[in-house]
Amino acid sequence: MRLAKSLVPTLREDPADAEALSHKLMLRAGLIRQLAAGIYVYLPIGHRVHEKVSNIIREEMNAIGGQEITMPVLQPAELWQKSGRWDGIPEMFKLQDRYGRDMVLGMTHEEVIAWIASREIRSYRDLPQIWYQVQTKERDEARPRSGVLRTREFVMKDSYTLDPDVAALDRSYAAHESAYRKIFERCGLHFHVVESDTGMMGGLGAHEFQAPCAAGEDEIALCAGCGYAANVEIARGVPAAPVFPPGGREEVATPNVKTIAEVSAFLKIDPRLTIKSLLYVGKRTGPVLVLLRGDHVLHERKLARALGGDEVRPAHAEEVRQHLGAPAGSVGPLGARGPILADEALRDGDYVVGANREGYHVRGVSPGRDFEARFVDLHTVAAGEACPQCGKPLAVERVIEVGNIFKLGTKYSEALGALYLDESGKEQPIVMGSYGIGPARIAAAAIEQNADADGIVWPASIAPFHVHIVVVSLRDAGQVAAAEEIYTACRAAGLDAVLDNRDERPGVKFKDADLLGVPVRVTVGNALAKEGVVEIKERRAPRAEHRVPKAQVVTTIQSLEVLRGVR
Repeated sequence: MRLAKSLVPTLREDPADAEALSHKLMLRAGLIRQLAAGIYVYLPIGHRVHEKVSNIIREEMNAIGGQEITMPVLQPAELWQKSGRWDGIPEMFKLQDRYGRDMVLGMTHEEVIAWIASREIRSYRDLPQIWYQVQTKERDEARPRSGVLRTREFVMKDSYTLDPDVAALDRSYAAHESAYRKIFERCGLHFHVVESDTGMMGGLGAHEFQAPCAAGEDEIALCAGCGYAANVEIARGVPAAPVFPPGGREEVATPNVKTIAEVSAFLKIDPRLTIKSLLYVGKRTGPVLVLLRGDHVLHERKLARALGGDEVRPAHAEEVRQHLGAPAGSVGPLGARGPILADEALRDGDYVVGANREGYHVRGVSPGRDFEARFVDLHTVAAGEACPQCGKPLAVERVIEVGNIFKLGTKYSEALGALYLDESGKEQPIVMGSYGIGPARIAAAAIEQNADADGIVWPASIAPFHVHIVVVSLRDAGQVAAAEEIYTACRAAGLDAVLDNRDERPGVKFKDADLLGVPVRVTVGNALAKEGVVEIKERRAPRAEHRVPKAQVVTTIQSLEVLRGVR
């Protein structure tokens, strides 16, 4: 590629509406442009990066026996109705064709895979199978943000395994985990593999591949002692217990005191000695009183899971008063009607709770003794809590989810009639797995993890080019000829090269080279005529420099550690 005639619209300043580092740099480096909220155009440089990542994914999927197919984005609603997912997914794009038939824009393809399998798989001899695609997905995201990290349209590699039994699924699952590890390692990412919620996918279990970075929308809990790792949606921690003071049950006046901080300050007690009472309303289950220790934060996904996957929301102020007889800030479990869920951290001890009477609280209340509750894990794990497996302190990291794997079991095969005949001639449901990975998220995570103050620093394996050649002066025929010769030699040697032959000031070219983040820059300038050398400079710190004759440029580049292992 020669930049003089290419679409690489770099920007000098950060766009005002971009918050995540990857979003800012992808816009500034001319990789993407936003068409609408959560919908992006990938310009030539962005497309090259996306393809580099996708090719690595394809290579590793093919290595475990994957067969690439292409499935339609537009799907009949009937498949989703059969699987039970037509209702209850607000992010699903639904539409009707001109004949009034309900259709779906696919956000995933489990139903289609099961439909294919129901028609093409007959016998245990046809199993196992691995089918995958790199395909556009549509998701009506409520709050698109952080550039390509949370969008309404995106490309995903989704693969599906078809097995005769759970033991075979375990082998397919392990093969995918190994392939995913290789993909992320080849893409230059630092990542963790963590346990996760199965969510709308359902099934027997799931793991996520999470790349640490400040712009991440997820958090994970990690134990350095035993390796325990889980998304905070399901992570368990053991919080340190407070010292409970002696004394019996007693109602105390707490005028104009509503928050946990205000109650603790007014009574001069540790917030851990209080119970936070929250009224939630489930779509199916109705009002439920949720109890947490005063210093803890509710994780709503844990609550929803405890209520059998019900959709939940915080109760409105009038609902709180109607159900508990007092305003929020004075409510508690004593005498409360309906179900009560209490976090497991509240199993022991005496606490201060709202009295269900405005301006009053009650000391010395013991869950299980003074009121009945179902104990479940509800609080969001905090850094420093004890690991549930080994007792050592947990760390909490913010991360980007770059991949996930699910053991689906027979949920979709049973619903859509994907059956096979076993060795005895008996019909059995196919056991399925589903595995997703996002090329754009990988690219964004690589930017977040490696960028510096000057711009992107690409891992060589997914960089748009390996070598960025800069001609300092187009008015010097010798520089132009040497740059063209180096450009041709790089391409002949299998090195992706870009030649900056624009009629721009050298400073502009150097800034753009740093912004684009190509691993190696070759500068053809005045030193060529004066000393017979060109300058080779690495993009990553410590930005090592080499001054070599023109004839040695390719061999010098090939010897650099930064390009070692590039295929």
